Order: sequence, then structure tokens, then C-alpha cells
Amino acid sequence: MSIERARAHIAKFGMEDRIQLFEESSATVLLAAERLGVEPARIAKTLSFLTEDGPILILTAGDMKIDNPKYKAIFHTKAKMVPRDQVEPLIGHEVGGVCPFGVREGVKVYLDESLKRFSTVFPAAGTPESAIELSIPELEQVSGYERWIDVCKAAEG
Repeated sequence: MSIERARAHIAKFGMEDRIQLFEESSATVLLAAERLGVEPARIAKTLSFLTEDGPILILTAGDMKIDNPKYKAIFHTKAKMVPRDQVEPLIGHEVGGVCPFGVREGVKVYLDESLKRFSTVFPAAGTPESAIELSIPELEQVSGYERWIDVCKAAEG
């Protein structure tokens, strides 16, 4: 199960006891914010995309969405999300619990600049009922990210 992969990965950094599990789903930004009692923007949503080099993950602030021209400028292709039925086989986590911890070999992780405005953020931890609070330096360390990128714009509404 992906929670075990995520927990084992996070344990390498001594932070596994910080994983929060919920009885109800936290699979969306709004549900996660409600469960955690924080503003939705502090939820670090993990989006999965297909590129010529394979699947990638981009973590963004919960109040942001992908800006297609910015994405294309960095990845030289149109943003194409991983189809729902391929997320678990390609990434290693089910939809709603996708996170950068314990992903399949070769999945590259990018962090969007939108996260830097917070001292801590809350990505999922492998299931649609989990989260972990991490500082930005901790997120960098635990995610094994490639680099910071700027591919988002504010989501309407």
C-alpha cells in the first residue's frame, strides 16, 4: 500500500510520527484544509503530469493552478495530467493521496514557487486520508525534489 511506502520514505528522515491520519477523506484541498483546520492555500497539492521523460510531480499551493504557458516554457510540451487510472501504476500512490514520498523509480518531483510564502505546508502522505506538516526546508529534504519552478497562477474562485 502506498501509505507504507510513504511512511517508510518519511521514516528515513525521522518524521514518520508526524503523519496525520483521518477517519474521513482529505483527498481534495478543501477537505484537507477542513480536516487540518488551516487555510486551503497551505495544502501542498501534488499534481502528476506526463512528459517525454516520464511522469513528474509538481507540488503547488492549494490556491494555485497550472499556468499552461509557464509549464510549456519549462517542460517544452503542453501540460498533460496522468490519466486517473494510470496514477497509481505510474506514480505509486492512489488519486487523493499522491505525494512525493515513496514514489516509483524515475518519477521526478518539482516544487512550485507558490509554496515559498508559507513557513509550513501540508502534503498528503500516501492515502486520501493522510497529511504531514513540513517546513519548506523539510519539504525540500524529504521530497527529493529536482528544483523549484514557477508554473502556477492563482485559481479563480
